[in-house]
Amino acid sequence: MRTRIALGSMLAAAVLTLTAPSAQAADAGDGARSSDRSCGELRLTGSLPVPPAGMAVEREVSIGADCTARFGAVRMVPAEKAEGAAARAATAASGVSGATADGTHRVAGWNEMYDCCNIRMTGLYTASEWTTGGGRVTGASTEATQQWNREPWNAGWSLTSARSDTDCTADCAVSRTEAHADFGYRGIFDATGTWYANTHHSYVDLAADGTASCRFDVELRHTFVGWNWRHGCA
Repeated sequence: MRTRIALGSMLAAAVLTLTAPSAQAADAGDGARSSDRSCGELRLTGSLPVPPAGMAVEREVSIGADCTARFGAVRMVPAEKAEGAAARAATAASGVSGATADGTHRVAGWNEMYDCCNIRMTGLYTASEWTTGGGRVTGASTEATQQWNREPWNAGWSLTSARSDTDCTADCAVSRTEAHADFGYRGIFDATGTWYANTHHSYVDLAADGTASCRFDVELRHTFVGWNWRHGCA
């Protein structure tokens, strides 16, 4: 079963916050290491409700020329219309449906960073399945996976650490999972490997009534004009 939520109230429930400890104006161009081209450290947090079956809800946040975050609208799209890896996750999650709270449910989430050339740098993905009955979560599992962009000559982004923790997998009121992924970069835009680092956090709550919620954080050691954060669930 998938959560049925009125479109208007669902979109109104989306939450996004921004924390930018340091930011500096940047020029357009490539992502080469240079303090006058960096927007500094940035953290973004987003929360989205799960959409109706067969649909995906997503949001994009871009870094503007003045190094401020520009928040796009929350969009409801058919699951297969979500972009790239997000579309595959959303389509897979839409396969189970039903009319009551008791049964099997699925939800997928994606948490991605793209550069100014629309190349996905790093991404964290979750896929959850849970069963409910008698007002309880009778079984639950959430798998977290990561993807990142590589460059020729064994360079580019790499996964430095990842973990996923679920507090309850059977006989639960709610099953909560936290997934985390740390990525580093060494390549054409920084040969030292010390300048860029992306850390993704995704949180999934699976409830006994068949509903779910998706929350996301991303922390960036340095950002650049035109980078954008895409997150969503289905």
